Amino acid sequence: MDDNSADARLVKEEGLDAVVASVIAPPIEDLGFRLVRARMFDHNGLTMQVMAERPDGTMSVNDCEAVSRAISPVLDVEDPVSQAYNLEISSPGIDRPLVRRSDFETWAGHTAKIESAYLVDGRKRWRGILVKLEGDDLVLRRDNAAKGEEVEARIPLQSISAANLVLTDELVREALKRDKALRNANDIEDDDLDTNN
Repeated sequence: MDDNSADARLVKEEGLDAVVASVIAPPIEDLGFRLVRARMFDHNGLTMQVMAERPDGTMSVNDCEAVSRAISPVLDVEDPVSQAYNLEISSPGIDRPLVRRSDFETWAGHTAKIESAYLVDGRKRWRGILVKLEGDDLVLRRDNAAKGEEVEARIPLQSISAANLVLTDELVREALKRDKALRNANDIEDDDLDTNN
């Protein structure tokens, strides 16, 4: 999938994370997966965290292994990170990052935290229920509206620099329901599932 596709990532990395994403996205996509996020962080040593998923949102342990095998040689050749690091491949998890139009549509009705790259109606941070997409705007019913502010906010999609679902009981129930439906549809064994999902 390239940036011109209908469901390209809207929320992208910057700096070194963007370099890593540009190196690993092609082999991930060649396997039929979608890159969700690439992030470098320093916690007990440098770690390269790669989140990926199938187009249907699934990601098994075997899928994580396949992605790791596909991107490791590319990372060795391209060498975007000059120091030693640990490679971590996972699914996006229940409180997943929202990076595509389809993510915002799929998880409408659930609570999310949104950050914008610039001020939108005097704010850069938002929290509330994802209502819907209207054109190129996200409609969010805020739970942190200040007195006098509209409860419903329109956030331009191109302004979003970070977005994540908030872990709630309702989200957990919905994720388990979807997971069970996918397992039944695909006849996937429980031990094939990624424990991060």
